Amino acid sequence: MSGATSIALVGADGRMGRRLAALIEGEAGLTVSARIERDGLALDELSPSTVDVVIDFSVAAQVSATVTWCQRHEVPLVLGTTGLDPDAWASVDSAATTVPIVAAPNFSVGVNALFALAGELARMVGPDFDLELVEAHHRHKVDAPSGTAVRLLEVLTEARTNAVTRCGREGLVGPRTDEEIGVSVVRGGDVVGEHTVLYLGEGEQVHLTHRATDRDIFARGALRAAKWLVGAERAPRRYDMGDVLTTP
Repeated sequence: MSGATSIALVGADGRMGRRLAALIEGEAGLTVSARIERDGLALDELSPSTVDVVIDFSVAAQVSATVTWCQRHEVPLVLGTTGLDPDAWASVDSAATTVPIVAAPNFSVGVNALFALAGELARMVGPDFDLELVEAHHRHKVDAPSGTAVRLLEVLTEARTNAVTRCGREGLVGPRTDEEIGVSVVRGGDVVGEHTVLYLGEGEQVHLTHRATDRDIFARGALRAAKWLVGAERAPRRYDMGDVLTTP
């Protein structure tokens, strides 16, 4: 591929879309070919010949239209929108039979290291340690638990096959069961994102925490994924950020 990599930003008027545009502007070899916004240009108005890769950080209701367009025109996709329902994920998986898609709830390098470590540590400490998850985000976040927390729960339940997720506790809930993984959600202020997995044993505790202090970590990771998609001939399938970090 010659020239700059052309990126279409879906959700360009959102917080992440604006940061992506700013970072692309300052990076040689990348250019924004289109900005898809709520009251602006629509994907269907784009010529696919002007787009090398699409990055979508929009809203859940937009995702099916994005993946349909990418599938129709065989344009790779980086998908960072969270809060998707089963129908939206079905459309992602359908499109991934035709085009490569990197879909991740969180594109930061540190969080993806946390994904790799969390399940391994759960297996190491064994069933005598209770597992709890606490996540915090800014007051404007609309989905809960966060997409990152949902992925962490998937990792933990893979390590504990009999686990049952319990979101929040209130009232006379009784003693904690051995099977449950408790989830607590905090929303307020301008918290960029914080996730802590607690491994609570008798007489000892281990806490794994990732704390985001700069939203640009997510944008930089998404751009790394975009360059990874177009920099080599990726087979059609759904990839995650772990693939981007571990595959040349």
